[in-house]
Amino acid sequence: MTIITIEHYIAGQRVMGESARTQPVFNPATGEQTGEVKLASKADVDSAVAAARSAFPAWAAMPPLRRARLMNRFLQLVNENKEALAKAITAEHGKVFTDACGEVERGIDIIEFACGIPQLLKGDYTEQVSTGIDNWTMRQPLGVVAGITPFNFPVMVPMWMFPVAIAAGNTFVLKPSPTDPTPALMYADLMQQAGFPEGVFNVIQGDKEAVDALIEHEDVQALSFVGSTPVANYIYERGAHFGKRVQALGGAKNHMLIMPDADLDKTIDALMGAAFGSAGERCMAISVALFVGDSGDLIIPKLIERTRQLKVKNGLELDAEMGPIVTAQAHQRISDYIAQGVEEGAELLVDGRGYTVAGHEKGYWLGGTLFDKVTPEMRIYKEEIFGPVLVCLRVASFADGLDLINRHEFGNGVSLFTRDGNVAREFGRLVQVGMVGVNVPIPVPMAWHGFGGWKKSLFGDMHAYGEEGVRFYTRQKSIMQRWPESIASGAEFTMPVSN
Repeated sequence: MTIITIEHYIAGQRVMGESARTQPVFNPATGEQTGEVKLASKADVDSAVAAARSAFPAWAAMPPLRRARLMNRFLQLVNENKEALAKAITAEHGKVFTDACGEVERGIDIIEFACGIPQLLKGDYTEQVSTGIDNWTMRQPLGVVAGITPFNFPVMVPMWMFPVAIAAGNTFVLKPSPTDPTPALMYADLMQQAGFPEGVFNVIQGDKEAVDALIEHEDVQALSFVGSTPVANYIYERGAHFGKRVQALGGAKNHMLIMPDADLDKTIDALMGAAFGSAGERCMAISVALFVGDSGDLIIPKLIERTRQLKVKNGLELDAEMGPIVTAQAHQRISDYIAQGVEEGAELLVDGRGYTVAGHEKGYWLGGTLFDKVTPEMRIYKEEIFGPVLVCLRVASFADGLDLINRHEFGNGVSLFTRDGNVAREFGRLVQVGMVGVNVPIPVPMAWHGFGGWKKSLFGDMHAYGEEGVRFYTRQKSIMQRWPESIASGAEFTMPVSN
């Protein structure tokens, strides 16, 4: 098999860069190396930031409507190439093709939102705030901004960032995951085809060296990050130290609280998809089933059966429900967590270790894994596993379940399954989690609402995309104006007031 080299994209063209360092890229379904990705040096990052800085003045000065028209052309090209993008996701991440198509569609939602930037950038105007004085506000771009994105959504998560940032008048440097770097170059090519000026969008492939160079670069004004909590905390603290605006989304341990009145079959369907979709490698995956009263006695036996029947296959097979784990290292980490759960005394109902797929024996395969009788003290409850492992806990009441959720250090997403409207209302009001679903297992907000958790799931003040995303990538300026004819004679030494 030919090993391809995956480059950077700087100032409108693919470049190899100065660094000789590379990292192998694998197909997780076969375990075979398919490529090698360049790992940027500080000099490579400097080149990308310089290209973005050079492009910024003219891009920021372009009327928002013209920027929106280019974004609309990009939207059209992404729609025309969405299957190719989805296949690239499956080839390097491993998620099933239908799920990859859904990822691309959710990215498209954000591009559509960004096409409305002329409306989103409108300020406020007040005539006659004081005699002869008018006051208005405007939102202006920051300059060069950067995004650091994870392996699990190589199309959707970058699109949470760069369409909004660029439409608002910034120029952008993207540092995607080196695990699945190809899609970033694909949409860079599409932006070039759409007619975006050179330097408006740049891609730096790399690892921690590139991340640190972006954090420390004096010309990078803001950083967006999605990934694990330790890295999110590091980027937030380091970015703040260097005076940058930072939005860092971290880890999760998402619960589904299941009341005794929940619809049995719909709850099982929801748990299966939310726990095992994308092999559990989603920050919004449900990894804890929290059963109230005797609800678990009815659901768990059927859950065992369904977990054993999961269709774990190469993601390109259209009937596949779950693909492989993304890397050999991730496979080992998840397997170690399963062993830890057994050692801590949890009841292993379904063991996904040792799973193989005929013809793909070297792939990174795990079946769905199900634990019961888990307690809050166990690591498999407290820590984010980020794999196809669902842990089950029992609580006596709704209040006990709510308290357990609120005591967890993560607060990314949560779901409640019930038929009781009052329980649902109280849950939405009292739960200390950023994104809440009622009979919705994966409550990822739509493009115009914004994405983000609470507690150790988000570092920074603003959520991704939506109107908060526009605010993150712009700053407000307030202008007060009057003309000589309305100015009274004489110096004024008192604090100005409205009169």
